[in-house]
Amino acid sequence: MILKAKPRGDGRQLGRYLLTMGENEHIEVHEVRGFVSDDVAGALSEVDAIAKGTKCRQSLFSVSLNPPPNENVRIQTFEKAIEAIEEKNGLSGQPRVVVFHEKEGRRHCHAVWSRIDAETMTAKPLPFFKNKLQEVSKQLYLENGWQMPRGLIDKQNRDPRNFTLAEWQQAKRSGRHAGEIKGLIQEAWAISDTRQSFSHALEERGFYLARGDRRAYAAVTFEGEVIAIPRAIGKKTKDVRERLGKAEELRSIEETRQRIAEGILPRMKSHLDEARGKARLETGALNSRRSVMTETHAEERAKLDAGQKQRFEDESRNRADRLRKGVLGLWDKLTGKRAKLEKQNEMEALWALQRDREQRHAVIASQMQERQNLQAEITATRSRHAQALLDLHSDTANYRLMQRGEAPKPRAKTSFERLEALREKSRQPESQRQSKPATQIKPKPKRQPLSPDERLKRLRERREQQRDRGPELEP
Repeated sequence: MILKAKPRGDGRQLGRYLLTMGENEHIEVHEVRGFVSDDVAGALSEVDAIAKGTKCRQSLFSVSLNPPPNENVRIQTFEKAIEAIEEKNGLSGQPRVVVFHEKEGRRHCHAVWSRIDAETMTAKPLPFFKNKLQEVSKQLYLENGWQMPRGLIDKQNRDPRNFTLAEWQQAKRSGRHAGEIKGLIQEAWAISDTRQSFSHALEERGFYLARGDRRAYAAVTFEGEVIAIPRAIGKKTKDVRERLGKAEELRSIEETRQRIAEGILPRMKSHLDEARGKARLETGALNSRRSVMTETHAEERAKLDAGQKQRFEDESRNRADRLRKGVLGLWDKLTGKRAKLEKQNEMEALWALQRDREQRHAVIASQMQERQNLQAEITATRSRHAQALLDLHSDTANYRLMQRGEAPKPRAKTSFERLEALREKSRQPESQRQSKPATQIKPKPKRQPLSPDERLKRLRERREQQRDRGPELEP
């Protein structure tokens, strides 16, 4: 389970974020503990009010818990992880809020603690909280038998395409994935050795080399977003300068945007409009299916919650009726029968809670599986249209070569394309997977046995070669 955390303030804004649907398809408030208010917005606003009596500007500790994509994680596992985080960081007993979000067939959790100690009016310190969260994360992978990411085992093996929240938001504005953007820029850097080759490789992938404002080298996307090249490829600016030369010789960001608008966009506009039109038609139909599915799932959960609530009230009433009142109740208390009934009621209430949790987990797991199947179609469609746009950028970058009659080299498949091809092949049934026809398989030639004369001839040749080398020296 990947854990990401940071101290922060502005509880009111965080409360709005936790309760806003946005891209989330389902939101479930799991727990509000230690606050006067019983809702998320009111609870986090309380923290803001209390923090005004201190000098603390980051009165909240927000943690997101992201389980492995294909694992069916129970609520008990999330609760155990939250307790471990709380204990490791010295937040035991502090007020907290727990909210579950679901989107794109994945379920993750947000846990928010108040750092303010109401008795001392001081903030709880959080020394080395990232290292402590990493320890908790490793323990969760080991206890649950999940495959641990290589980057969590050793920092040197971290995925170079990992991205920050700011990079994710920037990529979202461009309609791309942040990891894909970094991967394409890294591939362009890997296959080039000069500024010209790097610039051409970038343009084949929809980026344009420019002189940045704060950083010397930048890549401008076709949509106009600016990406720092050293940060994207994980290199220092001086290392980039050794290969690309002086940054002053490059176009500025504004000049690059103007070049895209005046020289490149007119050649691509009609093709872009056609590609985006096809994408809107296909994704529109899938989004409609997703909306209908989300509404259906929400209705099923609401019906389940109402049924469980009614059953809980009926069962609680039946358990209460077992306890007699008046003189008979006093007699039961004196004989010890009432204590036995109370213990039985407690056990049955606990069993009922576990039963309801299991029933709800089964419904959610079934719905998530259905949603993941739809998400696989959505992802395949997005990849197909992203590939069409990538081919369009490649053709545009090689436009001058085609004008001179030179055939440009075919663009090699990116790692994302190869990975998607493998995923698509793994999704196909065994009977539909393409294999080499029997006519194309070349049988291994069999060695023909030697005749006695040929064997004797080879033996004589071997002896003559040994005689020419002379006797071997004995040690």
